[in-house]
Amino acid sequence: MKALTIGLVNLRRMLRERSNIFFVFIFPIAIVLLVGIQFGSASAPGVGLHQADDDLLAAEIANRLQSDDSIEITSYEDEEDLTRAVEQGSITAGLLLPEGMEEVAASGEVVEIGYLARPDGSGSQLQALVSSTITEVMAPVGAAQFAAEETNASFQSTLAVAEELANQVRPIDVEVTSVGEALFPETLGQFDLGASSQLVLFVFLTALAGSSALILTRQLGISRRMLATPTSVGTIVVGESLGRFGTALVQGLYIMVLTLIVFGVNWGDPVGAISIIVVFSAVGAGAGMLMGAVFSNDQQAAGVGVVLSLGLAALGGAMFPIELFSPTMQIVAHVTPHAWALDGFAELVRRGGNTLDILPELGILTMYAVGLLALAGWRLRVAITRP
Repeated sequence: MKALTIGLVNLRRMLRERSNIFFVFIFPIAIVLLVGIQFGSASAPGVGLHQADDDLLAAEIANRLQSDDSIEITSYEDEEDLTRAVEQGSITAGLLLPEGMEEVAASGEVVEIGYLARPDGSGSQLQALVSSTITEVMAPVGAAQFAAEETNASFQSTLAVAEELANQVRPIDVEVTSVGEALFPETLGQFDLGASSQLVLFVFLTALAGSSALILTRQLGISRRMLATPTSVGTIVVGESLGRFGTALVQGLYIMVLTLIVFGVNWGDPVGAISIIVVFSAVGAGAGMLMGAVFSNDQQAAGVGVVLSLGLAALGGAMFPIELFSPTMQIVAHVTPHAWALDGFAELVRRGGNTLDILPELGILTMYAVGLLALAGWRLRVAITRP
């Protein structure tokens, strides 16, 4: 009972710390949002379109581009607005269809169509798609010009014949077949990948940050005063462990519940997901306890904790999907508990597994937790009882 009381006191200390309102409750959700917007969006790239008039050729180009599901067309009345949108990055590229395209083509002159794109984006790749659409529309124009010159017929009549003949040409059938297994299924939500990665990162980071409170407890003599009461060293060690564990668990459950409600994140089997959070929180608690027992300065522990947590997160795949690592780096990554936790979430979310499917990951995380907690408990016992 005393151990539980010590743990609850540590949890209340974390919740009362004003800086934690941002770093524990606001910052993680903001990172999940930014990662989802930047890397998880499955929306088509935007292409702006400025059509100077209702010319038939311009209208045909516009209709074909708007019917293409791989891009999203936005119309702009003013050319300057379109240019500004490309410059600001709100759209990927812009297309300028000049006035009187059909009249210019009938006269035999070159029709100049403007294309705008930023040099640092995917505008150059989109240019090939836009160019192919323009080529399809403009292909009959050359034939119509030649026929009009040879037969003295009107350009409109020869163009109508050329377009009809072009429509009779059988298109080339292209069949695309995907082989192998996709790393990320199409059903993966926009925020699903980032949410699990940030949960693992911030649970461990919050647990290590809790080492500062343990150091202050030792510096202020609170641990020794507790020993002066009918409280054993083991009770103090267990209580401090519960405090670190409760702090990490609150962080993990908060991220899980809020991202589920706000972003609709799919966490897979709830029993399996909560099991990973519980065991990984114990891993973080052990690491935080060990740091709190080893270091004697809270500022030093805080600095080392941030560097260590970010480094392990990067190595373990919490900042960059581990599936994109080289085979050697994937082996190295699994030295960290982060990689095993992310493997568990991947099994639940991407492959539709259940709790039984992640038993190997849970087992290894449990070994990490037991080892770290045992080592931290021994070191804290020494730190509290030595003269």
